[in-house]
Amino acid sequence: MTPEGRDNSGQVPGSVNLSRARDYFAVPAPIKRIFDRFPLVTYPSNDLPLRGAPSRNGNRLFVFTNAADAKQNKPSFNPQCLKWQAYLRFVGIEFDIVSSNNHASPTGALPFLLPALPTSNSTPIPSTKLQKWAIEQVHCEEEQQLNLRFDVYASLLDHRIRNAWLYALYLDTENFTSVARRLYVDPSTSNSVVRAALASQLQQAAREELLKSTQYIDVSALEAEAGDAFEALSTLLGDDKYFFGRSKPGLFDASVFAYTHLILDEGMGWKQNRLADYLRKHKNLVQHRERLLKYF
Repeated sequence: MTPEGRDNSGQVPGSVNLSRARDYFAVPAPIKRIFDRFPLVTYPSNDLPLRGAPSRNGNRLFVFTNAADAKQNKPSFNPQCLKWQAYLRFVGIEFDIVSSNNHASPTGALPFLLPALPTSNSTPIPSTKLQKWAIEQVHCEEEQQLNLRFDVYASLLDHRIRNAWLYALYLDTENFTSVARRLYVDPSTSNSVVRAALASQLQQAAREELLKSTQYIDVSALEAEAGDAFEALSTLLGDDKYFFGRSKPGLFDASVFAYTHLILDEGMGWKQNRLADYLRKHKNLVQHRERLLKYF
């Protein structure tokens, strides 16, 4: 072995094997000539569909809804979408809504917003950044975010009421057929096999979500906890028009409205609606929902 790392033949050890490997994987000459004439081209990623492109008329919020309701900017039938749809209206931001689904979202979840032109600022805004974006647009102050009670009462919505909602919508057989399947499954495809698979996936996802916090699903307990949550919210609201004594509705009002409106909305097609029975016990929450519905 020489100081330069070569053997007595003058070749670097392993270079013969490497040369053979290159020859083995080399592109045959006839094929190479074809690719030389027609080189591979990497095209840029597709833009959003035209219906999703930024509109010169303003901002566009992509939510779960149907085409007819989208044209009239009616409330979404999905609580998460409705929460942000309502909030943007409350703070005075103008926008149109677009019927969409999770597959069309850059983050895999709705809602998301495409801001108006200029195009240099038309990056899709996910729900996690909507409040920050809205505050920058209208320079509003969110006093409720400074209040520790916000997080405490928000947990009532995110856990107790949401869990009862998941059961009522997806795991109650009659409601699933008349509401969830009609709104989420049937519009996605006309194939009966695919519809059955999607329906099963939705129900399984709801079941797994509920079982994260309990060993088994107790319907009575879920409904009772939602009832306690409504009572707590009613006490918090009191005689005020909006939560936390605000002069105008804010994010927490939108969060509550997202559930109370859909629970009380007869257009949803509920067959079993125990949550509405609990909610109607609190007149101020019902009035709060009616008051906010005027924004639509």
